[in-house]
Amino acid sequence: MSAPGLLVAAPRSSSGKTTVTLALMRALTRRGLRVRGAKCGPDYIDPAFHQAATGHPSFNLDSFAMAPPLLDALAGATAAADLVIAEGSMGLFDGVRAAENRTGANADIAARYGWPVLLVVDVSGAAQSAAAVALGCSLYDPRIRIAGVILNKVASARHRRLVEAGMERAGLPVLGALMRDAQLVLPERHLGLVQAGETADLAARLDRLADLAEAGIDLDAVTACAGGAVPASGGQLPRPPGQRVAVARDAAFSFLYPHLETGWRMAGAELVPFSPLADEGPPEECDVCWLPGGYPELHAGPIAGATRFLDGLRRFARTRPVHGECGGYMVLGQTLQDADGATHPMAGLLPVATSYHRRKLHLGYRVARLCGSGVLGGAGTRLVGHEFHYASELSPIAPEAAALARVTDAEGVDLGLAGHRVGPVTGSFFHLIATDPP
Repeated sequence: MSAPGLLVAAPRSSSGKTTVTLALMRALTRRGLRVRGAKCGPDYIDPAFHQAATGHPSFNLDSFAMAPPLLDALAGATAAADLVIAEGSMGLFDGVRAAENRTGANADIAARYGWPVLLVVDVSGAAQSAAAVALGCSLYDPRIRIAGVILNKVASARHRRLVEAGMERAGLPVLGALMRDAQLVLPERHLGLVQAGETADLAARLDRLADLAEAGIDLDAVTACAGGAVPASGGQLPRPPGQRVAVARDAAFSFLYPHLETGWRMAGAELVPFSPLADEGPPEECDVCWLPGGYPELHAGPIAGATRFLDGLRRFARTRPVHGECGGYMVLGQTLQDADGATHPMAGLLPVATSYHRRKLHLGYRVARLCGSGVLGGAGTRLVGHEFHYASELSPIAPEAAALARVTDAEGVDLGLAGHRVGPVTGSFFHLIATDPP
């Protein structure tokens, strides 16, 4: 039996979804409810905030990147909870052009599991007109139901009354409001939040949000709105790349999708963390080394000087697979140029040079076919994932014989060859989300 759920969504980005989500999670957890979080789409930062707020792991649910059995397996992992609170990404209906229910939009997840939507509306700069936007969201997609509205960035009591009058006319219940408060804003980097582990006084910030939820949101009405169900699934979580996986983990290497870690452990693998910034090499007893994404460009100097880490990584790579994603890929290369233009030597295991000084945004889903067999699968294996970085490659694109994969975007547009593979060492800017089942 699955837990009832809610989806916190908004008409657009930067409306306050994360603020409201964390406020609800923390407040309801403090009341004694077993709350589990989920994040719609490929965002890899918010799940860590969910875990900090609830004390339980949070998984991504992505209707484009994940086949339905995997989606259901992840959503079904919340069965022991009292309530699931899923946080949307971008706008409620924003996704890629794809088959219905497979667009990656928040609405796909709400529709699949019957989770009512709490619509967060940023009412700064509007009053009754905000209700027209909310009403449009409620009518746009008949698959979903908006259970209520939470107002964000309310300027005054009079402003709230005007907005509520519009919502009443639209027939949309207002379940709460948060006043405009610059102190509620969590620190950001690039297009998302600074990661949970780097956020100062995170516990105090979460408790402050919970206090505001208690004061400004009808928590009983919110929990009463929850509903839906997750179908039983025979889906399998991702398989591990090895039996004992050395995983770089510190401020420079901080991103690995939670569902990957959980799937690897459920399959019996052991994840052994080590810290390149502490000058630790991958443990010798491991059979695979995984360098996740993160922010090595912010720590390029210390990484270049971490001789025990770099020598240990090179020694490991002589006999065992090493894979790097995004930031990890950059560290496997020859050099990394930081934001100030200084060039730092890296591991030299792949013939790639990258630059964060020559910034260019790369963002979007990626569908890859492996050019050769390796730790990610056999030649021709189809992988689905996501790319988000500002780095540029200064070196030539690898020929197919040495490339990791041939890649398209979500709409099938050919993006050419991506990544590198040299012996047992592989890497690319591509963050793996799922492998197509055989």
